[in-house]
Amino acid sequence: MAAANTAAAGTATAAPAPAAPAAPVQVPRGQVDLVDFIDWTGVECLNQDPSHSIVNALKQTLRDDEGLHLASDSDEQLLIYIPFMQVVKLHSALFKGPEEDGEICNSCNASCVITGPKTVKLFSNKEHMGFSNVNDYPPSDTLDLSADHLVENKPATLKYVKFQNVRSLTIFIEDNQSGSDVTKIHKIALYGTT
Repeated sequence: MAAANTAAAGTATAAPAPAAPAAPVQVPRGQVDLVDFIDWTGVECLNQDPSHSIVNALKQTLRDDEGLHLASDSDEQLLIYIPFMQVVKLHSALFKGPEEDGEICNSCNASCVITGPKTVKLFSNKEHMGFSNVNDYPPSDTLDLSADHLVENKPATLKYVKFQNVRSLTIFIEDNQSGSDVTKIHKIALYGTT
């Protein structure tokens, strides 16, 4: 079972110089980035590497820095809790994973390994979830992300009817693209309306 490292959103860790900027995000029409509506005092991430915390992937200025990322600690799973300051309607979510030296990647034909998330389960308004009970509840939606999806900077559309009155979002990263023990995420962005 994954370790339970819980940390409220705080300061980011030091990182190498930023890489070249990524392609611009294709924000869905009529939707906004919900980062300004997150209640940062309540954000938590279980099983995060303390030196690569959730703020690196979620906070606006940090998540665009290719040198920073969120990483899992004892295994590939992550459990992220994001409360909002007001009720939101969630339309789509973007997950961007890093490419690392290794195997050949389909999207860039270069030698890389994608350690970004593969199976992502989203739960609307489910508080106090842990690794011991995350499978006791049906997810509001499940995303099966491809390696190409993680490098294209393109949000995945959610089952909009399931995310109409969202006070909090719990994200369960079940596994990753490469099957390795560490999941890395450069960016998590949530799009919708208030």
